[in-house]
Amino acid sequence: DGQALTQLAFTPDGNGLVFVRGGDHGSNWASPGGIEPNPTSAPERARVELWTVPWTGGGGSMLTLGDDPHVNPRGDRVAYLKDGQVWTVPLTPGGKAEALFFARGRSGSLAWSPDGGSLAFVSSRTGYGLLGLHTAKGAPIRWLAPTTDRVSSPVWSPDGSRIAFVSQPGAGGPAETLLERHPRPWSIRVVDVATGKVTTPWASPNTLLGSMPRTQGGVNLAWGAGNRLVFLANLENWPHLYSVPAAGGAQPLLLTPGNFMVEFVSLSPDRTQVVYNANTGPDAADDDRRHLFRVPVDAAKPVAITRGTDLEWAGVLTGDGSTVAFLTSGPTKPPLPAVVALNGGTPKLLGADRIPADFPTSALVVPERVVIPSSDALPIHLQLFRKPNGSGKRPALIYVHGGPPRQMLLGFHYWHYYASDYALNQYLANQGFIVASVNYRLGIGYGDRFMNPDNAGSSGASEYLDVVAAAKYLASRPDVDASRIGIWGGSYGGFLTALALARNSDLFAAGVDIHGVHDRTTGLGGRFGDLQFRAEKPADFERALQVMWKSSPVADMATWRSPVLLIHGDDDRNVQISQTVDLVQRLRAQGVRFEEMLIPDEIHDFLLYQTWLDVSRAASDFLVRELKPATP
Repeated sequence: DGQALTQLAFTPDGNGLVFVRGGDHGSNWASPGGIEPNPTSAPERARVELWTVPWTGGGGSMLTLGDDPHVNPRGDRVAYLKDGQVWTVPLTPGGKAEALFFARGRSGSLAWSPDGGSLAFVSSRTGYGLLGLHTAKGAPIRWLAPTTDRVSSPVWSPDGSRIAFVSQPGAGGPAETLLERHPRPWSIRVVDVATGKVTTPWASPNTLLGSMPRTQGGVNLAWGAGNRLVFLANLENWPHLYSVPAAGGAQPLLLTPGNFMVEFVSLSPDRTQVVYNANTGPDAADDDRRHLFRVPVDAAKPVAITRGTDLEWAGVLTGDGSTVAFLTSGPTKPPLPAVVALNGGTPKLLGADRIPADFPTSALVVPERVVIPSSDALPIHLQLFRKPNGSGKRPALIYVHGGPPRQMLLGFHYWHYYASDYALNQYLANQGFIVASVNYRLGIGYGDRFMNPDNAGSSGASEYLDVVAAAKYLASRPDVDASRIGIWGGSYGGFLTALALARNSDLFAAGVDIHGVHDRTTGLGGRFGDLQFRAEKPADFERALQVMWKSSPVADMATWRSPVLLIHGDDDRNVQISQTVDLVQRLRAQGVRFEEMLIPDEIHDFLLYQTWLDVSRAASDFLVRELKPATP
């Protein structure tokens, strides 16, 4: 029905589950009027609902309308959000929902105390935020350590006496230049609930590397055993785990040293160790994979749990303290749950019977890891999809992922959007194409300098150098017909697809642009709008607008010749549909041949399985028609 199921959580006794039905939890903005996604165009208005279901199954029950549920540790009630306020409802279906309290601003980041008697939350206000504490029905809200900073990620100490949280400077200050990066410092603070006294166990350096991490889970703040705070930071070119005493007075301990990135962090039930995944291992190609590791919260002694050619992520130590549950995939194996002993061994797959008997495992290729130099000598990683049978020159495709802080891998991706794209690359290889998936600069997995390069994005689109380098690599291969190279991608990949067709129709013969950005100046109107009415402007304001325009596909319409298929859902809350509406008029004016697939009421992260099938078929059919591969 197109209504997403998210935020799955156990009840404290383990006998039930709570989840959210509906909404778009990956959007950049809310729909005006609070209208929720309705991709089937059903006549009833869609809502975001809280549901509960017994662990044994047998059907679920709706508790109430709301979002972001947090089950009380006592197991009797759920706190949740509705219209920016905190509400509560009994876990038993049919119970009365009621506002827990009212607070100005928009409430979020709910965190129950260990005994379930108090609820910490963040009240986001204009340019700053407050850490609030609800203690009893009818009691005034306690504001803990209020300042003009922004706060986030409240975490209780195991004994319920303190709360750790993340603090960042509030909005405002002198106008910063727009084309340069600026440090975004942050700190970890601890407040004593009884006295309100605040300490700062750790503060980041005021450097670019000291800025807030932008990878999976952000700071991943957790309260470990021995009163140590565990967190993720990017201080030495890589996102790594650190820990500090909650009392402060010591330098942070780097728990996961090495040239790799840490993701999907999970604290063990006894708080003594962390399970995480990272792109490292004994194989040189592990930098394009994910494997599981564990590390104590007080010692830099990481231990590998998994290894090999598969991918593993989202590891969680189960209640027995000796088993890790996780998700895994491989080059020809779609994502599945699995378990493995904490000390390693052979993982046991769960739910393999859910893969259809006719799943085409034997038709899938094992992608090859290829590293090429970009035009400025930066190493760029590709995953090459090529069926080994056949001879002669074939048409080829460049695939560009979205994000852009993403990394495509040597197997089915851990995010369903990119698992679907990986599947389509496999399908296109079976249609006779040679496909190169490009991990261009701005992506994750290769260090901070790769993720935050000079003159990239709206400041010059230097990442396009890597797309061209990949196309030239394909053109140089003896098995590729250089006159039949196409390109496809979604979101930021759609932007790079349009940029490639606009700038280099001589190199790219056709493309599929899925919900891409085409004009970087209109896309950031909110960022620049208020500046036009301020006396104080960034020193590079006018130059920045010009650079943003020149970084846009629409700035090079005069050289766009190659045909394109445009695909966009018109309820997209990440890239405005106006980006594609505008591009269509420019293509018409330029006389460029195009096709379009407008999907009414679909969002950016397509909710309907049928939409994924329709988009994949349309993309494949268009590329086959335009580039005419040999019969597969």
